[in-house]
Amino acid sequence: VQLVESGGGLVQPGGSLRLSCAASGFTFSDVTMRWYRQAPRKEREWAATLTSTGGSTYYADSVKGRFIISRDNHLTTFYLQMNSLKPEDTAVYYCNFERGGRNYWGQGTQVTVSS
Repeated sequence: VQLVESGGGLVQPGGSLRLSCAASGFTFSDVTMRWYRQAPRKEREWAATLTSTGGSTYYADSVKGRFIISRDNHLTTFYLQMNSLKPEDTAVYYCNFERGGRNYWGQGTQVTVSS
């Protein structure tokens, strides 16, 4: 199982970024995928979920209306479109799924929102 995030970087407040999570080693279409983030000196927090069945989406209040989670089952890639970025969105972003009671994580991608 492998999850590889990419797409992070430095962006000005109000800007946008799209994060990608390339997945391999498991049946991608069968799992519910999540994005988490961890800001400096803070606990890792959940940001968004996209379910495997039905494609329902759920967002933390802090990102609702600004972030969009999506997936491409053909490419086995999972995305987080982040718009109207704020300095408080600065964090390392991780993709995640849980299967059989075990959590799988990528290595993370750094997002820095600063002028």
